[in-house]
Amino acid sequence: MRPIQMVDLKRQYAGIKQAVDEAVAAVMDSTAFINGQTVVDFSDQLAAYLDVKHVIPCANGTDALQIALMAAGLQPGDEVITPSFTYIATTEVIALLRLTPVFVEVDPDTFCMDPSAIEKAITPKTKAIVPVHLYGQSADMEKILEIAKAHHLHVIEDNAQAIGADYTFSDGTVKKTGTMGDIGCTSFFPSKNLGCFGDGGAVCTNDDSLAEKMRMIANHGQSKKYYHDVVGCNSRLDSIQAAVLNIKLKQLDRYNAARFEAAAYYTAAFKENPRIKTPCIAPNNKHVFHQYTLVMEGVDRNQLVEQLASAQIPAMIYYPVPAHRQKMFSFLNLPKVDLPVTDWLTERVVSLPMHTELDREQLDYITDKVNYFTK
Repeated sequence: MRPIQMVDLKRQYAGIKQAVDEAVAAVMDSTAFINGQTVVDFSDQLAAYLDVKHVIPCANGTDALQIALMAAGLQPGDEVITPSFTYIATTEVIALLRLTPVFVEVDPDTFCMDPSAIEKAITPKTKAIVPVHLYGQSADMEKILEIAKAHHLHVIEDNAQAIGADYTFSDGTVKKTGTMGDIGCTSFFPSKNLGCFGDGGAVCTNDDSLAEKMRMIANHGQSKKYYHDVVGCNSRLDSIQAAVLNIKLKQLDRYNAARFEAAAYYTAAFKENPRIKTPCIAPNNKHVFHQYTLVMEGVDRNQLVEQLASAQIPAMIYYPVPAHRQKMFSFLNLPKVDLPVTDWLTERVVSLPMHTELDREQLDYITDKVNYFTK
């Protein structure tokens, strides 16, 4: 059996090696390393895939969130509603811009923001909602958008973990995650479903005005060279990363299908284990399984992770400390919040290997060991 990786990028690369190597070599020959035609091509191709008017590539997913919040015109002290059960980048950027994060609860089944918690958190200072499509599944965007519209709030989607996922509205309309709110933000970190060979990210929108603003913000606030209209930053996707992404974007649906197949195998194998709650897929969602995350009950999770490691099976806890309990926000003097579902999940979740290259032998071995260690 091949060694089991949490994410097997080496084997994935082997399957597209010739195309990637040729694309990277072409960039090297062109010497157009920044904002070259390759970046323009990727932007156009991703916009077509997502069916969105504008894609603005940037340096990473965290920058994407920052650029989006800056473009929304929020001011220090404005409140932004977001889940606490997420990677820290989502909320770190809110604090970085001297905005006030307002942490709300997540749904215990989907792990995504609970729309019923949003209404209770809205105050006169609330200006935006940042839903996170966690682990590869869309948040309940129909309800979130209804709330946002009623209260005139911006919606900025954190789509770093769910690119390629679909959400179906009650009228049958299907949209890709990241394209439903005012702005969508994504990351191309190597382990993502669409990952490059370094850092990378993008923002997308159907709003022409927001697109123009975000292009300026990502390029030092320039409307044209040396003319700076707004305060911006320096955040660019380099041409080599765009070349890799151009190749991998063509494989994204196949990659996501492979993840879904592995997830289905896991779920079937754990069906009869009373100590394991397998991931829920909401009826209106197409899950792309950036992570395959279990909720353990009556199991010493840390011991399980150690036992799996002893069997050469990596496992990760995403995330052991929720944002509202992180020391980094102490300077904001935020009021204490009670998020029992979030706390309950952080004590029980564990993620198993999930990537495009898992084979039947590996899946059999992983599921057998998990069931054995939790019996």
